[in-house]
Formats: sequence, C-alpha cells, structure tokens
Amino acid sequence: MQKSYSDSYAAAGVDVTAGYESVELIKSHVKRTSIPGVIGGIGGFGGMFELPWSDYKNPVLVSGTDGVGTKLKLAFLMDKHDTIGIDCVAMCVNDVACSGAKPLFFLDYIACGKNYPQKIEQIVKGVAEGCVQSGCALVGGETAEHPGLMPNEEYDLAGFTVGIGEKDKLVSGEHLKAGDALIGVASSGVHSNGFSLVRKVFNISGDTIGVHYDELGKTLGEELITPTRVYVKPLLTLMESVRVNAISHITGGGFYENVPRMLNSDTLAVIEKDKCHHKPIFDLIQKVGGISEHDMYNTFNMGTGLVIAVDSDKADEAVRILTSCGEQAAVIGEIKSGEKGVELV
Repeated sequence: MQKSYSDSYAAAGVDVTAGYESVELIKSHVKRTSIPGVIGGIGGFGGMFELPWSDYKNPVLVSGTDGVGTKLKLAFLMDKHDTIGIDCVAMCVNDVACSGAKPLFFLDYIACGKNYPQKIEQIVKGVAEGCVQSGCALVGGETAEHPGLMPNEEYDLAGFTVGIGEKDKLVSGEHLKAGDALIGVASSGVHSNGFSLVRKVFNISGDTIGVHYDELGKTLGEELITPTRVYVKPLLTLMESVRVNAISHITGGGFYENVPRMLNSDTLAVIEKDKCHHKPIFDLIQKVGGISEHDMYNTFNMGTGLVIAVDSDKADEAVRILTSCGEQAAVIGEIKSGEKGVELV
C-alpha cells in the first residue's frame, strides 16, 4: 500500500499556522517603526521603500548586516527575548551611521527550531524598538522553522539595513590628520561581542547568571543581557554641526582591531586608558578569567562603544553635542603621525 503524505509538512515539524499567528502578533510592533518612505506593509514578497533622492545632490546607499552571536545563549537561559532584537539592529545601524549615513530601513531573519509565536513576537518587539531608536523602518523579514537543525527552544537572529548619505559628507577618513582629538562615547556594557569568552569565564548556566555581584549592583545575567547602545541619532546630530573625520565602532576585536580601521597609513591613534569610560563588568571579567589587559582590549569595548576623530578645536563642541543627546562623551586621546595602529597609554 502506498504511504499517505497528507499533512506531511506538519508531520515534518513545520507549523505553518504558527507562522501565520506570528505575523499577526508582530504587526503592531512593525507599525511603530513606520517612517516616510515606507510603501505597503508586511506580508509581501519584498519590503518596499521610496528613496528620498530629492533630499540629496549625490546620494550614496550604505548597507550593513550582522547578527547577535552567542549572546543569544543568555536570552535562552533567561527566557528573555524582548531586548535581543535591539542588539541585532544596533550592530547593523551603528556601522552604517559610522559611515555618515542615515539608516532608512531594516530587515530581520529569525531561524528557529520551532516557531513559538509569542516568542517570535518578543524578538520582533526588540527589533522594532531598535528601529525606533535609530529612526529606521522595519519593512520585512523572515522567520524560518528548522526542525532537526537546531533545538526547539533555540533560534538565531540576524539583520540587514540600508542607509543613505550625501557623497561629500560621508565619513571616509580622508580628512583625518595628526593633531585630531579622539572622543570616546560610553557603551552600555559588553554589547554583542566577546560572549564566547564571557561564557567560558563565568561557566554560563542557569545558575551562574542568577548570581548577584555587588560591584555590578545586579545579577550577572541582568548585566550581560543589557542591549547594545544605538548611537545613530547622536551621531547624526553631531554631524550636522561638526565635521567628523573618522569613526570606529568598537565591536569584535576591541580597540586593537577596530581603531586602526578608521586610520590612514601614516596616522597613529594614541588613547589614554584613564580617560576612557569605565564599566565594572570588564574588571570582573578580567579578574575572574585571569585575562591579560592586552587581551581584554583586544576583545571587548571596555566601556567605550565609539571612538570619534574631530579637529582639535571642535572637540569641546563635539563633547557638548553628544552629551546633550544623552551620551557620556569625553576626549580620550589624539591622532599622531606614525605607523598605522593604536597605542593605549
């Protein structure tokens, strides 16, 4: 007798009705992100956005894509999924803003072992919040159910954004020179990088994330799940008044990998560690893990999420503008002539 394959997709572990329910649950969150330029709504085969060409003389599109990495393990252990989407958006839009562009729209991709509509809603709620914080629209995405490829309770999250900028105002590093001041902007914590090391240091589990540390004033899990700071609006506000010569987003690879990315071949960034922003979580990671200072600065943001280069006579104004936008900002060093690289003194 020939085997029947009726309802075979559901039998294989893919719940199509759960997908429909997820779409209904996230509609209100997506609506929060609508901005001028959005065409249509979610549910189509492609997200549509009308580009504001008339606002620019020489418009350039700038794109970025990234994920959250193993920080997701914290979300699984804590069963907290409403902020991890902020991390995903921040990792993409911050990079675009560092080029001097304004993020326009964002798309997310969620791969899950099993589609739990309420969990998907919480993830997208965070994505929408990140979009609101950065002023861009969530125009589409994909939730893919992968039974057998990953555990039912787990998922992966990634995103993609497109921004626009005026060609002659993009931050390319061409104006960077010896004598420029370096401004550090505080991070909110570990952000979304270095979590493989963090998990190893603390032997992350359901028990260890619940441990309260006096130096943190909260549990380890509460500290580590803190979402990545979205710097888009403060950066765009700064660029309206001050020419920014270069920017480094301190992500994976810490200072030693990311700061040189903003430099020219004959410029050296000299950063004074004592003037950088301090976060107790990094002292704790270093102490518990017995990690060298060099490795800490080669892995983590150490409390500084952005390093911005401006003309030295504009440094005070830049700090004032960033502070007025709610950021913690301070002059932390300068650009000198020399072999391309970074010195931490």
